[in-house]
Order: sequence, then structure tokens, then C-alpha cells
Amino acid sequence: LALRGFPPMTIAALRISIGALCLLGVVKAMGIALPSLRSREGRIIWACAAGMGFFSNALPFTLLSWGQTYVASGFAGVCMAVVPLFVLPLAHVLVPGENMTLRRSISFLIGFAGVVVLIGLDAFRSAGTDFESLARIACLGASLCYAIGSIITRLCPQVNMLSLSAAALLCGAAMMTPAALWAEGVPELPAALPLGAVIYLGLLPTALAQVLLVQVARSAGPAFLSTVNYQVPVWSVVFGAALLGETLPPQLFAALALILGGLLLSRSRRPRTA
Repeated sequence: LALRGFPPMTIAALRISIGALCLLGVVKAMGIALPSLRSREGRIIWACAAGMGFFSNALPFTLLSWGQTYVASGFAGVCMAVVPLFVLPLAHVLVPGENMTLRRSISFLIGFAGVVVLIGLDAFRSAGTDFESLARIACLGASLCYAIGSIITRLCPQVNMLSLSAAALLCGAAMMTPAALWAEGVPELPAALPLGAVIYLGLLPTALAQVLLVQVARSAGPAFLSTVNYQVPVWSVVFGAALLGETLPPQLFAALALILGGLLLSRSRRPRTA
């Protein structure tokens, strides 16, 4: 719906900006201060927020908006499922306690297999476009960006999650808005439906999602957070059937079993020996 009135990068810039303004209003109303630049810890937090804004919002939104115009539709969905496979080695090296165990590695591969079963091998077939190879690299680059963003979120010093989320979106908006204006120019005022869609994207999938992602990354860790990407294609199919009357694919339940099995295996604990 939003694409009916705005080009892709402009949508990304608007949703990040709306999300930033929303969270900024929330923290001000609640009397929560943004990180202070006067203290060393505050400057570190702002540096982390800038990294989150860049790697979790501005850069991946840009890469995906361009890449999806040249690749098969299912390929981007598979790329989002690759995020945990990037997170696993990064977290092993950078995050204390996030070890790349055999059990966790197998669970991530099982979840990835579930996504491939759901989307099908057609996602890997050529779309025959001129920039397809570069577009595939761009989509995979977006997945790597999300992985790096989750690591930065986990490593950030302790701070109020609303304050950190607002700071991250403010930084993302400051980066994305000039890029969108340079690439696509000033947008014309669209009809009410695309405008409403952009506002919705800014409030729920951006502002609220940013807060939830920060909370999960800092409590459960980036590895567990990244496994949420395995569920995205499943819920897309389910909501497509419920709201748009689309047919449920016969492989849905097999894919769901693999994804849930991988999640359960990743969260299970090895029994202690006496």
C-alpha cells in the first residue's frame, strides 16, 4: 500500500523518522532522558545507537529496497532466514556467553531448512534481470547488517531501553533521510491510503518493534533474537491466507515443524551430570 504513493527509500526514511518522533515523544512524556554526550558512557551509548541506526535500519532498508527489485520474491525471504547463520559466529567471537556449540549450530540449520521448505527452491532460480547477482549480494548484505546490529545492541552499556531505542531511530533517520532525498527527491503528498500505510509502518513495525528488539537482544541475546527471522515467512503465509484469502501451501506444517524444532533445540539445556 505504501508503495502506491512513495518510492522505496522514501518509505524507509519516513518510517524511521516517524518511529523516531514517536519514541522521542514517549521518552519525553515519561521523563526519560536520552543518553548524555557529556559522560564517556553516554558517548559510548550514542556510538552504539548510531551503529544500531545504521546497521539495523538505514543500510539494510536501502539494500533491500534496491535488491528486491531485481531478485525473485522468495529470495529476500530466504536472506532474512540467513541472519541467524551470520549471528552465530559473530556472537561466538564478540558476545560473552554466546558460544557456537554444536547443538546451537544444528538447531539453526534445522530452522533454516524449514524456511527453505516453506518458500521452495524457486527462490534460488534466476529472475533473469540485469543486476541480479549484485542484487543477491545486496540482500545478503542486508542480512549481515541485521546480524551486526543485534550484536551492537547486546554489547551496548546498560541504559533504559526506550532511551536507547529512540536514540537508535534518531540516528537512523539522520542517516536515511538525506540519502532518500538525494536518490529520490522530495516526495509529493500522496493519497490517504499510502500515507496511512507509512504512518502505520513507522508506529508499529518500526517504533514498537525497535523497543521489543532491544529488549529481547539485551535479555535473551542476539542468537535467540535472530531466530525470530525463521518465523517471519510462516506468519506471512498464515496472515496472507487469513486476510487475503491466499491458499495455504501443503508444505506449511512440515516447515513449521522444522522451524519450531530448531527453536526448541536452540533453547534446550544439556542435562547436568551428577
